[in-house]
Amino acid sequence: MVYNTVMQQALIPDLSRCVLCGSCKAVCPTYELAATEGMSARGRLALVKNLSDGRLLPSPLLNDRIYSCILCGACAAVCPLGIDIPEAIYRGRRILRKSDRKRRFLRYLLRFSTTWPDLSFKLLSLSSDFLLPFLSKRKLIPFRPDLPDQPFHVIEQVHKVPKKKGRVAVFAGCSVNFFLPHLGESLINVLQALGYEVILPKDELCCGAPLRALGMDEEAAALAKQNHHVLSRLRVEAILSLCPTCTLSLRHGYASLIGKHIDKAMDISVFLRDKLEQKSPIDASITYHDPCHLRHGLGIWNEPREIIAKAGIALKEPRESGCCGFGGTFSVSYREMSEQLNKKQAAHLLETGAGTIVTSCPGCMLHLGQAVSDKPMIHLIELIEEAYCLRTLYQEPVLAQSV
Repeated sequence: MVYNTVMQQALIPDLSRCVLCGSCKAVCPTYELAATEGMSARGRLALVKNLSDGRLLPSPLLNDRIYSCILCGACAAVCPLGIDIPEAIYRGRRILRKSDRKRRFLRYLLRFSTTWPDLSFKLLSLSSDFLLPFLSKRKLIPFRPDLPDQPFHVIEQVHKVPKKKGRVAVFAGCSVNFFLPHLGESLINVLQALGYEVILPKDELCCGAPLRALGMDEEAAALAKQNHHVLSRLRVEAILSLCPTCTLSLRHGYASLIGKHIDKAMDISVFLRDKLEQKSPIDASITYHDPCHLRHGLGIWNEPREIIAKAGIALKEPRESGCCGFGGTFSVSYREMSEQLNKKQAAHLLETGAGTIVTSCPGCMLHLGQAVSDKPMIHLIELIEEAYCLRTLYQEPVLAQSV
């Protein structure tokens, strides 16, 4: 069986370790919206335990409770016993998959798009005038993206530099590859300016996180095996991603799926922090949104802020920093809760009065952009590119000037 049964069985005693302290409830975004025990991390953990033990049988209500978790990881970050609650939720979804009819069509779409990604992009491009409106009307996508002319991975595989300081690979991920290729191009520009040769792995596949979110662990494991085969053979200093969910999957999620992980995978802020020089201050201010998988899953908080300070830009912290409500498939299945969380976080960011909103996640960037229309919404790599590559040349800067 493709799914790692050893890791699966190892979760059973972990489910019994919860002492019901309630720390996770204080940070659970869905519990904040629907204050019932079954909508909290602690409640869901108890439900998965009883489901695993056979004391609970699949039902529409149980499915709703387990699939309504946004998988942000805030609960695991504060758990005093270190219980991997998101991994337990993945286990519960795998058990409930066959009984979950609500997301059956969504599973079909994901299976098709991850099996034939290039064909899916071509079909989406050719039929975007009627297919995207149809998917949006059926609430199968949280928003209508602007499709680029071509994916990111069609550009040349190796980007060389005259005086090579090092060699890195870029794991684009689906969001950058098919919806935001300009972010990948910005990353290449920054890396080359720093003297790094850049490799784009030709046979990269989806990281598998969307499949795991729907209980499709066996399909996700097949992708993980292929990605591990491709990425582990690269002779590079690091494998960089602009998506925290991809990085989290490569570094940690694959251990649960296939018993192996990719330790060279890292977020761009970790790799770039010590390689960027201090810039003189400029007349601009920003506020920063912490992606959940970056902050809670990877434990990265300081690095983006240090980069912003090095770029000479004033940072205005929001009064509260919470989940934007995207959560991948969560924003499709639980659109109302997703929009509530999105509007709340957008309000906190706008309250700072900063001219530009910056984040480190393509998904957060697209999702928050639905709630913010009057301010630039950019990825951290765009800020870095402007500060270190384009500041003297930029005719239309991505950073709004202070007023």
